[in-house]
Amino acid sequence: MRLSLVALLLTAAAAVAQQRAVVSEVGIADARWTAGLWAERFDACRTATVPAMGTRMTGPDNRFLHNFRVAAGLTDGEHRTPAWNDGDFYKWLEAAAAVYAVTRDETLNKQMDEAVTVIAKAQRADGYLHTPVLIAERGGKPLKPFQDRQHFEMYNFGHLFTAACVHHQATGKTTLLDVAKKAADHLCDVFAKPTPELARNSVCPSHYMGLIDLARETGDDKYRKLAVKLLDMRDLVTDGGDDNQDRIPFRKQTEAVGHAVRANYLYAGVADIYAETGDETLLPPLQKIWANMATRKMYVTGACGALYDGASPEGSKEQKTITRTHQAYGRDYQLPNSTAHNETCAAIGNVLWNWRMLKLTGEAKYADVLETTLLNAVLAGVSLDGKRFFYTNTLRQLDTMPISLRWSREREEWISCFCCPPNVARIVAQVSRYAYGRSDRGVWVHLYGGSTLDTTLPDGRRIKLTQETEYPWDGRVKLTVNTAPAGECSLFLRVPGWAKGAEVSVNGKAVEFTVGKYAEVRREWKTGDVVTLTMPMNPRLLEAHPLVEEARNQVAVARGPMVYCLESQDLPKGASVPRVAVSADIKLTARHDRKLLGGVTVLDGTAELTAEQAWGDELYREVKPTAAKPIEVKFVPYFAWANRGKSEMTVWVPRTR
Repeated sequence: MRLSLVALLLTAAAAVAQQRAVVSEVGIADARWTAGLWAERFDACRTATVPAMGTRMTGPDNRFLHNFRVAAGLTDGEHRTPAWNDGDFYKWLEAAAAVYAVTRDETLNKQMDEAVTVIAKAQRADGYLHTPVLIAERGGKPLKPFQDRQHFEMYNFGHLFTAACVHHQATGKTTLLDVAKKAADHLCDVFAKPTPELARNSVCPSHYMGLIDLARETGDDKYRKLAVKLLDMRDLVTDGGDDNQDRIPFRKQTEAVGHAVRANYLYAGVADIYAETGDETLLPPLQKIWANMATRKMYVTGACGALYDGASPEGSKEQKTITRTHQAYGRDYQLPNSTAHNETCAAIGNVLWNWRMLKLTGEAKYADVLETTLLNAVLAGVSLDGKRFFYTNTLRQLDTMPISLRWSREREEWISCFCCPPNVARIVAQVSRYAYGRSDRGVWVHLYGGSTLDTTLPDGRRIKLTQETEYPWDGRVKLTVNTAPAGECSLFLRVPGWAKGAEVSVNGKAVEFTVGKYAEVRREWKTGDVVTLTMPMNPRLLEAHPLVEEARNQVAVARGPMVYCLESQDLPKGASVPRVAVSADIKLTARHDRKLLGGVTVLDGTAELTAEQAWGDELYREVKPTAAKPIEVKFVPYFAWANRGKSEMTVWVPRTR
């Protein structure tokens, strides 16, 4: 298909805008899953998640699109809380558009058209679009825009911008993009003269990413400039706190703090702005904050935001600086298991942040965290059938819990705060875009899974690849060149940090590389060339830093990129999760079970079951010798737990020696 002149100009503008990035993403439909875990997860998203969610979110008896109908005067009614529902509906639109880009499902296309028509009718003439305010105006009880940070206006605008760009890429239509441009133009007017009051409108700041998306999609630099202005405007906040990451200016920050979703959205947005501007004052804090998160505040699954509630900075001598935090990063090494919050949206924010850091630098460590988070923390947020969801993601669940917590310990079809389900949908629908990248030197392979790639390099040369693998269950990856670009071109293969002993070869000839980095293979390719990557997939026992107190003298089990857990359904009758312990030299055998949990690789081994000892009201007592007997255990992938009914589960297991 020949590109129009406008499309060529927009492509050129995007290339210039992202020139500071080492790697750029491929087109929305350039990469497609063909087999394996990610193909299965995309299929569940396509056939179950997006349709069921669309029915729920567009129906007349629920919120979301209903709010837009009321705001447009198409029906009577009041706004149905919470205030961020607009943004959550935009997430569903983004997911639907991403699915449509691959399937060309006309039913989905029609459903999106109908929704976009309603949204456009709801938009005010000056471009303002936030249903709580618009409905209040229509009801004769006007609310002043941008006065209450808890209205989440900028969060909703940001998701509108991103959804509009994905919708335009998938459909070629400008209907939603026109709405987004009109809304962004309104923001340009509103924030023309920044004030401390306006600066407070930065809660859960998806708008930095959204504006950069809009700048890249349209080629209009005013949206980039607005993103920069809004980021700099944060420094005007005079009553900020760590919960919203505005207690101190961003450029002085060194650690991940506060509400983890807000934090990760901020860090991802700043990475986007750095990519566009090259502002060297932005990269050092991003690197320091990332190091703090990845080495002191991230769970083994890639989840983050450990605390339901906390205070930050904890224990500060300056009492007046301490603010309440919720759904938050805690202090260094504060990673509780049974009471872990770990909102699914925070894991998605971690993906968005690491994806941008990867594109900026081309460093494999960001891709490693991206993959860990996707396969464990993100996939855990949605059931295997694609219809039930977790808001929070614990690492240990027992029948007797020490505290009653706010969110359900079982996956639910409906969650009163419905932000996570459509967020999962839009990420799973677009994981194929994270699988590959491109640069002036060639094609990058970030994620492994049965797939095809048909894309063009920045200089216009076309390349087509086929990837064959059963990863993450098997470590053998075969890449075949189906269409070779003229001249020299590099193929970059990520070799994960855990893949010690990996091998790379081209047409059977070994290639030198370093584990934990990208292996660059540069040559003049020919159709039929084959590149193989073989990664040992031996089960590994992991231990936590000694300061992670809730994991002391315990181990977690991993194989390849997958984290495993012990679930009560797989224990002998009468056994319970807290009574199981393993030795550091446990022998675990990998076995693929096609009938279990949709087909997963399990790890079999022999553990110890300690004798059950009842506790009374005592808080402490003398140690009593306990007998133990060997039992056969089976570890299953963490993302697949809670798909067989109510259960006990733990990622961390006591260590006997």
